[in-house]
Amino acid sequence: MNVRTEIVAQFRQVAQEQDLHLAPLRDDLELLNSGLDSLSFAIIVTRLEDTFGVDPFATVEDTMFPVTFADFVGLYEHVAK
Repeated sequence: MNVRTEIVAQFRQVAQEQDLHLAPLRDDLELLNSGLDSLSFAIIVTRLEDTFGVDPFATVEDTMFPVTFADFVGLYEHVAK
């Protein structure tokens, strides 16, 4: 399973379910400007944990919250190995 593809799918699905306007998912997109709120990110992280079997925010010490979309994807690519 491609990590990036799954993350993009979850961002889009959650935005649609929450009736939010999602910004184009470019690597340099700051997550604060994505159009998603904290509830949306919580839903995404929970679903990705179900998909990949890991929550990088709970398992990686000193995890800093990702700033950009590329940071978010990279975090999951790192732990989903």
